Amino acid sequence: MLHSFTRFTRMHIAPRLVAWSAASLMAVTVSAQRLALDLTGNWHYKVVTENGTGTPTVTMTQKGDSLRGTYSSGRMGVLPFAGVVKDSTFTFAVNTAGGAVLTFTGIIDDANHVRGDVDFGGLGSATFTGERKP
Repeated sequence: MLHSFTRFTRMHIAPRLVAWSAASLMAVTVSAQRLALDLTGNWHYKVVTENGTGTPTVTMTQKGDSLRGTYSSGRMGVLPFAGVVKDSTFTFAVNTAGGAVLTFTGIIDDANHVRGDVDFGGLGSATFTGERKP
């Protein structure tokens, strides 16, 4: 009887346990990689509107899911912002001197690339891409 149980275990349970363990390890690895994508650093952004393209510098500091930093452009100067990061997405809002709020909603493609949309406080929109400065 014990021999039959051991044989059953080897043939039916062991392969499933190995497959489950491998799948669990893969899921943990993917989760760890997503958590490792920290936006802290200096970024070159390219904001494309129907009226032209802007190239601001965005400096970000991420602590957990909190995002803070500065948005710097020749047209608007240096403006602070605050936002949040959730999984592979982020959002932050920049209050301009004229009272408009620029809301950036993006996707983290990898450790050095982001992309998304900008809402100009209901007065239009744009797309953006960002690349981490070396």
